Amino acid sequence: MTDVNQGTLYVVATPIGNLEDLSPRAARVLSEVAVIAAEDTRHTARLLRHLGLALPMLSLHEHNEAARVAQLDVRLVAGENIALVSDAGTPLISDPGFVLVRELRARGRRIVPVPGACALVAALSAAGLPTDRFLFQGFLPAKGGARRLRLEGLAPREETLVFYESPHRIRDTLADIADVLGGRRVVLARELTKAFETFLDGSAEALLVRMEQDPDQARGEFVIMIAGAEPRDAPEAGDVEADALLGALLAEDVGVKQAAAVTARLLGGAKKVWYGRALALKDAR
Repeated sequence: MTDVNQGTLYVVATPIGNLEDLSPRAARVLSEVAVIAAEDTRHTARLLRHLGLALPMLSLHEHNEAARVAQLDVRLVAGENIALVSDAGTPLISDPGFVLVRELRARGRRIVPVPGACALVAALSAAGLPTDRFLFQGFLPAKGGARRLRLEGLAPREETLVFYESPHRIRDTLADIADVLGGRRVVLARELTKAFETFLDGSAEALLVRMEQDPDQARGEFVIMIAGAEPRDAPEAGDVEADALLGALLAEDVGVKQAAAVTARLLGGAKKVWYGRALALKDAR
């Protein structure tokens, strides 16, 4: 049970570029807390100066997050309110904060989100790719072999694929996308909400050519969005890959419904199609 006298941890979204995107609620919360836990205190100090605020801060990043839990918990128990912010956007979304929130929630502390800017949502809203379903994967692996392996595993997925990427890896990542996913449509959002915000649209190979022609297009922080795989046709009796997977699942006493869901996730296609095929295989056993 939550102690009504304890403080609150506010998870506060901050602008990803344009300071006008900070909500009035976020500004008020930042002005009222006892301390701000910031990914980079120097970066957050610039935001506070913009707001005319001078507040105590402490750093909370991937290297010290676990060690900060007890320190911040003591302050919450004492009744202090705390704001958690990252350098830009919503904390925990490919940013620090998960360990802190998980541990404090397990202790029954009060945690309140203050929503706002998020790069992946902003990018999707203006990309013109399907958004009814999308799969966010954060940053792809830094090494080429692991990156290509991840892309190969995601190739059958029908949802729009979304990644973050840094400027020093963007060309290598686009080259791997071209190799693994071919000519699929890619939308690249660069420097969102900033002065040089740009959306590039085309195949990964075409975007690489664009960057060769204009090196400025390879600068800044990126959101990469890739069209999902085309839906698979209904399975046929000779679909050896699907039948082997379904058969193996059924042999392990996985239910028909669950087997269909796993097959759809791994091979694409509609679950109801795989459900019908799984039933047929089960009846034939």
